[in-house]
Amino acid sequence: MEVTQDLSFIHLISNASVLVQLVMGLLLLVSLMSWWFIFIKMFAVRAEIRMTSRFEEKFWGNSDLTQLYKQAAAAKPGQVGALERIFAAGFLEFAKLKKQQGVVNAAVMDGVRRAMRATYQREMDQLESHLSFLATVGSVSPYVGLFGTVWGIMNAFRGLANVGQATLAHVAPGIAEALVATAMGLFAAIPAVVAYNRYAHQIDRLSSRFDSFTEEFSNVLQQQA
Repeated sequence: MEVTQDLSFIHLISNASVLVQLVMGLLLLVSLMSWWFIFIKMFAVRAEIRMTSRFEEKFWGNSDLTQLYKQAAAAKPGQVGALERIFAAGFLEFAKLKKQQGVVNAAVMDGVRRAMRATYQREMDQLESHLSFLATVGSVSPYVGLFGTVWGIMNAFRGLANVGQATLAHVAPGIAEALVATAMGLFAAIPAVVAYNRYAHQIDRLSSRFDSFTEEFSNVLQQQA
């Protein structure tokens, strides 16, 4: 058998040891899952940025907070962004506490901030979902691939014990089989790391915008109180 035939990609995978094949299968599965989460997160973050910008324009261009709240309450879930839900939670709590007798303005604003903070935490948890998986894939996959490589090279050298004269034709296929596992580990890790860094940065910027809006909206409500 020719060396070039032994080193074909399909042949290397099919003739690898069972453990190395399991490692490759695991890395392939993890890679497919990470790509699925990458595309889901891409659409979710883009939509959130778009809805946040749209609501900021509506909020600062319309002084009627009651009308904005009614629009947010009447909208379908997919049409309302995180910032609009934070606004709705704060305004609802403000209106509820203002109707109660004997509640001082400081207590009203404290309740409004707590309501917005609770909604903010829920929205951030939703935005950051699946990021930990991408981070784990990016950090662990190269080591999983390296484990498959080490195991494959060990098997390759153990096989040389039964060969009278070791040549490159005997060593190359076993080492190439092992190195495929490392390549698959990098193939799974690199996109996950790039996606995690990008989405984490975008979500951090959204978080800063949410914080700024919470403070500004609190000031607006405090003036009305």
